Amino acid sequence: MPSIAESLTEAESLLAAAGVAEPRREAISLSILATKKDRTFLYAYPEHILSDEEVKILDVLLRRRAGREPLQYISGVQEFFGLEFDVTPDVLIPRPETEMIVDRALEILRASDGGNFCDVGTGSGCIVVSILHELSRARGVGLDISRDALNVAARNAEKHGTSERLQLLESDLFSGLDTQKFDLIVSNPPYVPAGDMAELQAEVRDFEPHSALTDNSDGLSIIRRIVDEAPLFLASNGHLVIEMGIGQSDKVVAMFDKALWSSAELSHDLQGIPRIVSSRLI
Repeated sequence: MPSIAESLTEAESLLAAAGVAEPRREAISLSILATKKDRTFLYAYPEHILSDEEVKILDVLLRRRAGREPLQYISGVQEFFGLEFDVTPDVLIPRPETEMIVDRALEILRASDGGNFCDVGTGSGCIVVSILHELSRARGVGLDISRDALNVAARNAEKHGTSERLQLLESDLFSGLDTQKFDLIVSNPPYVPAGDMAELQAEVRDFEPHSALTDNSDGLSIIRRIVDEAPLFLASNGHLVIEMGIGQSDKVVAMFDKALWSSAELSHDLQGIPRIVSSRLI
């Protein structure tokens, strides 16, 4: 049986040959999953011999990752806003830039003393659960067209103690709502243009749910629907916060009717890309 050091070297070589980015880091992560030993142990005892069972488990995990299945789906978890979220192939993997929605939402809700908000296309629930976890008096509604995604969101709400303040509804955008009015609506909608799907990383293109990635059009159709329909469900002076893709900011800002909305504000990610647009209903 191989030692930890030998196993890591072999795993790194296999992942590198498969085109996996940062193969050493990924080999370590998979080894942690297979051996149930932490990173410190792997570094401290490189001569430790793996058991037959550990070798078999690691082999299965490596084959999955070499096939470009995302590490998050293999491990079943992803960190977001300091919390660990369950993820499955039914939901988009939470990304760091989406934390900007949570930051902006918290800023708005704290400033307005509001606490009633809606997350459109909630997926894993990472946005709505993170906000509820930070604001103990807030109440949220999570909407998603996928029942399977809502089941994942429900598990995450339970995991982080926010279930009692969260209502999850199966809904095509706002269709599942009646007369609710919110202080804030947030959304990370599908915004990848259909023509760009083939260019995505294999991990994204081949494994993440396409319905959460693209509108099968220009990448703007669902954003446009949200901007157009949101006023019906916002309280007076309510806010809308939406994530968008690279190069979409000018077109998204133009969607906000100046007779209904205040000036749209852009928030830029760490690469300087306009990633979040927010506006207030007049």
